[in-house]
Amino acid sequence: MKTKINILYLSIISLTALFISFTSCSNNDGDTTPPVINLIAPAEGANIKIGSDIHFDMEVSDNEMLKSYKVEIHENMSNPHDHKSKTGENETEYFSYQNTWNDINGLKSKKVHHHDITITENATPGAYHLVVYCVDTAGNESHVARNIILSHDGEDGEHYH
Repeated sequence: MKTKINILYLSIISLTALFISFTSCSNNDGDTTPPVINLIAPAEGANIKIGSDIHFDMEVSDNEMLKSYKVEIHENMSNPHDHKSKTGENETEYFSYQNTWNDINGLKSKKVHHHDITITENATPGAYHLVVYCVDTAGNESHVARNIILSHDGEDGEHYH
């Protein structure tokens, strides 16, 4: 009789624990939706003039609240070893950039437009990646990547789209 009571008692405890675990794991566990990024400029394949700024234009939104966005630019050329290139007597460097902005923190959507990114005069011409990351307050992240070209005869930040 004591064994039957112990089995019944353990069964009730197991069922209760199972019920609690199922109800605590419902579909309403918080925000799991990443932000949406609509990168307007620069366009895919934009030819950007070395020494000018980048016309940066995007719309970001989230179902809850945005936190920040980051822009990263790095070279996309084949196998650089020292991140330097010699062109004649002038030494150039592969351009790289990274910056994070928090001005969207707490908003659900924002149109972002600025000319804060300047391509240095000694940047090596060629293919680069521009990647935009956006994070919401729950920690969900999304990103968009563009291939861009840096050149001495490219468009400055006021003219390409």
